[in-house]
Amino acid sequence: MSINAYLILSAVLFIIGVVGVIRRKNLLMLFFSTEIMLNAVNVGFAAISRFHGDLTGQMFAFFIVAIAASEVAVGLGLLILWYKKRGSINLDTLQSMKG
Repeated sequence: MSINAYLILSAVLFIIGVVGVIRRKNLLMLFFSTEIMLNAVNVGFAAISRFHGDLTGQMFAFFIVAIAASEVAVGLGLLILWYKKRGSINLDTLQSMKG
């Protein structure tokens, strides 16, 4: 397979993630869409790294995976607390927050 196929796959995954972020009202689905976007970037980095014969892109992809894992851990913790307090993880309930 050529690099173009990998980059097209990466672009399609990223577009799916962006559409998911724009259209979702559920916070959990918003996190999933963000993960799809991060994985699309990982595919792109790994493909370009392989094409150039350099490990830099694969190292960036590894760090993105580590950051995504920490983001999911913190985000899901906050999501559980929000669900216990409000009974819903709908984005419309976030408008009731007062500071």
